Amino acid sequence: TDAEVNTRKKTFTEVQAERLEQAERTVLIKCPSKLNEKKLLQYLSSHGSIKSHFFFENRGIHALIEFSEKDSIASLQDAVGVPSSAEHHVPFKSRLFTFTLKNPVSQAAGETPVHLSPQSPIPEKELIKKLCHADSISSQMYILLNEYQLTEENIKLRFLACSLVRDFARAYFPDSRVKPFGSSVNSFGRLGCDVDMFLDFYDTQKQAAKMKKGPFEMEFQMKRLPSERLATQKILSVIGDCLDNFAPGCVNVQKILNARCPLVKFSHQPTGFQCDLSVSNSIAIRSSELLYIYGCLDPRVRALVFTVRCWARVHGLTNSVPGSWITNFSLTMMVMFFLQKRSPPIIPTLDQLKELADEKDKHIIGGYDCSFVSDLSKIKPTKNTETLDELLGDFFEYFGNFDFRKNSINLRKGKEVNKPESSPLYIWNPFEQDLNISKNVNQPQLEKFIAMARESAWILQKEDKTQQTIDKELWGLAALLVPFGKSNSNKMKNRVKGIGSETIRSLLDSLKLNNANSLQKAVGK
Repeated sequence: TDAEVNTRKKTFTEVQAERLEQAERTVLIKCPSKLNEKKLLQYLSSHGSIKSHFFFENRGIHALIEFSEKDSIASLQDAVGVPSSAEHHVPFKSRLFTFTLKNPVSQAAGETPVHLSPQSPIPEKELIKKLCHADSISSQMYILLNEYQLTEENIKLRFLACSLVRDFARAYFPDSRVKPFGSSVNSFGRLGCDVDMFLDFYDTQKQAAKMKKGPFEMEFQMKRLPSERLATQKILSVIGDCLDNFAPGCVNVQKILNARCPLVKFSHQPTGFQCDLSVSNSIAIRSSELLYIYGCLDPRVRALVFTVRCWARVHGLTNSVPGSWITNFSLTMMVMFFLQKRSPPIIPTLDQLKELADEKDKHIIGGYDCSFVSDLSKIKPTKNTETLDELLGDFFEYFGNFDFRKNSINLRKGKEVNKPESSPLYIWNPFEQDLNISKNVNQPQLEKFIAMARESAWILQKEDKTQQTIDKELWGLAALLVPFGKSNSNKMKNRVKGIGSETIRSLLDSLKLNNANSLQKAVGK
């Protein structure tokens, strides 16, 4: 997209800052059902010039309006009244408005349907149809990427959701910001994914510079608490209550304060997002930036990650509820590792990125060195010219035959390293060196992954494309995105042979369990 080209060479931090600032100048309007776009924009322009806007459907048509100046919002808020209905309202004046027509009859004349920006991906069945018309596996993968990746509009909506939460946090902590992290910003988010956001209180660099001035050591008197964790819990508890009691459109607020990372979960109805709010976690931000950098370096990176994640979802290897399944984050790291190991490598190792870091890139967080280069232009482009067709087949081949019993996956070194402990799947946390990001994965789930990878490698190898196209059958990627049905279960047993028969039973059980689960889900829907 054009927007991506513009933001390409900016650093992650610059892009984030720009989008946060943009969101501060943005409002969200629930539009009248008979909508005349020209009239709406004409009216809004009386409050100041509009920099960009789009419409989307979410129980009625909504417009996201980005003004050029922040003052325009105050001017608009001045003109807006409080709801006239009988019940009582919490008198918080937000940037969410409902517009209805004063006399619908006279205005409906000039109405033409507005263009609606999709905020969720097309259904899998439709995607598979589209894939069958492509001319190579590589173009199939780019089609998938295009259908699933976050759009410019969807990203704006995500930052707006954060900015609206910030309006509440500010009531207590005027300097605080609410920033998205994880899939909303790391370039690997899929349309419809949750918004992970966190509350940030200080700009530490600014602080340090300020404190050098003057003859005194000066500090604020602040309430003391025995631990940072307790402070986090108290702050989230109050802000959670605040969202629950006062914030328009925040529903199903759940405080999960005893988790390893305390958080508040809620649904934000106006934007349609499911949100998770936690308190600043610098390491999570570094992970988001690292993935963002990898995603920017070569278009094949994102195409391969989106494809592998879609494949894993279809075959029940990943799951939206926590458990012993592989997570999307682990899968993404496995793809990165695979790309580091190509010859020549498609992306650099984390140690190489650290070598390129300069003074301003130095980040030591909780004793861990999280430094890596932020300027994309310092990273040499790869000389590797392999097609995605080759890479996809080799990915399945590589992990179908990986020695998981002995080896772990280390992105710092880009090497298979002996496992430091006996988890079935060991992927080093790139920053907190003593943690395994896939500690949750059990043996049956790992073996299911291996079996599916072998099956997929085999399907891709035996395929003769010309034959397939004539039959208009599922070919290439499309053949991998349908469940490997009953007809394949004997082949599956053979694929599993090399794995150790004592766990075949548990593997087949977990397959059955998964089918039962998807059946339940289907019935539940």
